[in-house]
Amino acid sequence: MLNETVFRTEGLHGADRFDFWCERVGRTHAPLDLYSPHAADYQARQRVLDLGAVYVWPTTHQAIRFRRTTKLIRQSDPEQYHIGIPIHGTNHISWGSENAVYGAREIQVFDSSRAFQVYSSNGSEQFTGIGIEVPKAVLPLPQHRMDGLFARGMSGREGFGALLLQFLTQLSSDTSCYLPSDGPRLGGVVVDLLSSLFAHTLEADGALPPETRTRSLVLRIRAHVQRHLHDPELTPTSIAAAHHISISYLHRLFRGEHETVAAWIRSQRLERARRDLGDPGMAATPVHAVAARWGFPRAADFTRAFRAAYGVPPSDYRRQALHVPGTAVPSTPCS
Repeated sequence: MLNETVFRTEGLHGADRFDFWCERVGRTHAPLDLYSPHAADYQARQRVLDLGAVYVWPTTHQAIRFRRTTKLIRQSDPEQYHIGIPIHGTNHISWGSENAVYGAREIQVFDSSRAFQVYSSNGSEQFTGIGIEVPKAVLPLPQHRMDGLFARGMSGREGFGALLLQFLTQLSSDTSCYLPSDGPRLGGVVVDLLSSLFAHTLEADGALPPETRTRSLVLRIRAHVQRHLHDPELTPTSIAAAHHISISYLHRLFRGEHETVAAWIRSQRLERARRDLGDPGMAATPVHAVAARWGFPRAADFTRAFRAAYGVPPSDYRRQALHVPGTAVPSTPCS
């Protein structure tokens, strides 16, 4: 499991909860002035995932105002960017004479060296979101270009924003298959996705180092494959065409990966089929239909591939998974 810290107000005396939350938030992020209309009995929970230089923190809390003032900046400036992404709720932002409101899956960037105020709320419900803390020094874009992104909304529903949010959501949902040593590598993925999102928004792709552009392209290709696993026509040729690159360049991109492109597609399809076969809700779906759903139109080919990957035929796996607890073939590691 990744190095992770969890803090919550549950279990504390009502009068102590907000002070505790303010103290913990101040330790985790740049110093902030906090206010909440629910301070008398504050409800909040936050996880902080350690990804080396980068920290990712899924959070759930009642309405709260975060204020970064000029005085606090003079006292302490960690020289970092804070990226805020509401999942359920809105961020009401003000800075100088400007104001903006951003809702679910809109990505915003804040600078620890600039004053701002954010009021995060979700009506009568708790606000949920994901935050990222990243040092300015690890992003390749110059400061004067990054200034153009301050408090600017970027979509988390398409392009690099969607890739970023998908990665963060998957990472936050289950860290059990990672080791603490995986943290810096995962942090590097976050930095690459952020850099690509920012450069695309600023129309400054040429400012990114070649290695960042290459890693971002691989991430885009992987996301494309995940979206089209059901298509039996998904091949290295179709992937190369969709990304306007040659097949030989596609294979070069994956040369440093653990598998070839074709082998990775097959392993992902088999893993999706394995999950369906172990799902009680799909027990009435024939094995050949599960196979076809994940890009195996020929049942015999699917059976051979499944046996080679998991050691048993798919029909036997389904019986084990649904009727004999503890005997199912273990899932593959996170990838």
